[in-house]
Amino acid sequence: MQLIDGKATAKAIKLEIKAEVESLIARGHRAPHLAAILVGHDGGSETYVAYKIKDCEEVGFRSTLIRLEDDVEEKILLEKIRELNQDDGLDGFIVQLPLPDHINEQKVIECIDPTKDVDGFHPVNVGRTVIGLPSFISATPFGIVELLKRYQVETSGKHCVVVGRSNIVGRPMSILMSQKSMNSTVTVAHSRTKNLEELCASADILIAALGVPGFVKANMVKEGAVVIDVGTTRVPSTETKSGFRLKGDVVFEEVAPRCSYITPVPGGVGPMTRVSLLSNTLKAAKGNIVG
Repeated sequence: MQLIDGKATAKAIKLEIKAEVESLIARGHRAPHLAAILVGHDGGSETYVAYKIKDCEEVGFRSTLIRLEDDVEEKILLEKIRELNQDDGLDGFIVQLPLPDHINEQKVIECIDPTKDVDGFHPVNVGRTVIGLPSFISATPFGIVELLKRYQVETSGKHCVVVGRSNIVGRPMSILMSQKSMNSTVTVAHSRTKNLEELCASADILIAALGVPGFVKANMVKEGAVVIDVGTTRVPSTETKSGFRLKGDVVFEEVAPRCSYITPVPGGVGPMTRVSLLSNTLKAAKGNIVG
């Protein structure tokens, strides 16, 4: 069994991005600029945004954090998004999800200019991804594909089972794995799939993205399979200073001995999601450079 170290891989990619940023600045261009809109004070969202700001500092990006209270009117948030769409000094921005219940997330996503949608959630970017055109790919699937490539995991002709059908992970993941660059045969499964255990156990590559802690157990994994655990559920813990810990969708201790490759939680997919946002922002910045 080989551990797929997302933390180490993300660190290496950050060094590559930092070198590109230094090259851009040396040629007289400004540093890439990423902004984040944070609505409210959700603990998880606060943590994720703080990480993203730190990531920007590490690679030489400029970053801006825009805070709005959780009772902000939807129209005010949409106005702020339109303002950022028009800001030529900004290469990309994200609206941190989830949003308060009174705000329509899909309306917010569709308000973002696709050329600045570095989260890759806008229907234009999703559609371009589906048909293989240049696009901003949703950060988590982008990061997983990069991990598989960098660890030289054989994907061509392999049966890939993606458990989960969210628009952020499951659906785009299934599209990417079936494209010519990966050449997998893909099955998308979910909580209503019949014979789910047997289906998972048939997978050469199993991508668990249900968001149900400890869902995938040893009997659901074929000997020698590659297992990618996308789950990052916060569960209470008396062993950490924060009072919680991240738990994956896979029971790691049971499943790992059966695998050829497996990602841990934390330290697997999470760091790659963050670095993929940087990659998309750099791509946006380079697209905005003339000459």
